[in-house]
Amino acid sequence: MPKVEITIPEHLEMQIAQMVERGEFVNREEAIEDLLSTGIKAYKTSGPMDEDDEGMGSGLEDDGMMGHDDEYVF
Repeated sequence: MPKVEITIPEHLEMQIAQMVERGEFVNREEAIEDLLSTGIKAYKTSGPMDEDDEGMGSGLEDDGMMGHDDEYVF
């Protein structure tokens, strides 16, 4: 399996660590792999949003941005 190195914000790392501590995942690697896979499946299902789709801009303010300008939260 290919290895990928990423840098994520501290708040995401904390959320992943909490999921592992609660037993939702065996370890960080499994958590990140599963969450990434889920995000890709959701993206394929909904696809990217065009500005014209909602009639009110990109809609990112209402769909998971949680006040962060540079990341999606899923």
